[in-house]
Amino acid sequence: MLPPGLMGVFIFLLGCCVGSFLNVCIYRLPRDLSIVSPRSFCPNCQVPIRAYDNIPLVSYLLLGGKCRNCGAGISWRYPLVEASTGGVALALFLKFGLSLSFLAYFVLSAALIVISFIDLEHRIIPDLISLPGIVVGFLFALFGPLATVKDSLIGILAGGGSLYLVAFVYEALTKREGMGGGDVKLLAMIGAWLGWKAILFTLFFASLSGTFIGGGLMFLKGEGRLYAIPFGPFLAFSGLAYVFLGPELIAWYMNWGRL
Repeated sequence: MLPPGLMGVFIFLLGCCVGSFLNVCIYRLPRDLSIVSPRSFCPNCQVPIRAYDNIPLVSYLLLGGKCRNCGAGISWRYPLVEASTGGVALALFLKFGLSLSFLAYFVLSAALIVISFIDLEHRIIPDLISLPGIVVGFLFALFGPLATVKDSLIGILAGGGSLYLVAFVYEALTKREGMGGGDVKLLAMIGAWLGWKAILFTLFFASLSGTFIGGGLMFLKGEGRLYAIPFGPFLAFSGLAYVFLGPELIAWYMNWGRL
């Protein structure tokens, strides 16, 4: 076993490598491309990327953010996803150690990262991730240390049902779609992994952060214009926030309410 400091470095680097694979998923899934083959290639010139040019974080810096073959710019998303995945892996390791909880939460985090970046770019949440994610989350409830089976089932129903009701009422009142079915399935997935208590937390923080950022964009752009902002990344971020801070914040709020 490595010393704690070196183990933390190893976990971060391992997370960055996983993030490199997540970048493949983010690029290929919306385009209906295989995530297995061919090997990574430049989106501009289609030339396969050499192994030494595909080292997470390092290659981006050494290449100056450009393809070695054609000189086209490499999206900032690639190092951001790698660093974010590494950072989340390290944070989970520091909180849970090398445990089944660490593994389960890291799988959930990886799925949420992929969903967030796909939704930001394409305004879709792939069923290929959210629907199997619901099943896997429930299986962890059966055999793992996360939510109980009862909490997971209620979380699935409450997560999917609450957003479906909001979307139905909004469309009935405004005659336009305000929330897609992908958001409904995503919240059901979060409920499957984290239980029904996470639904309340996730909805509140997602709505709060979405309102804050949306209001900030309206202020910066002026004229009170409305901007369509994908809700998936806010749900994903709030779900991750619950993993790290949710139970503690809920306990603090309940105690504060008794003062």
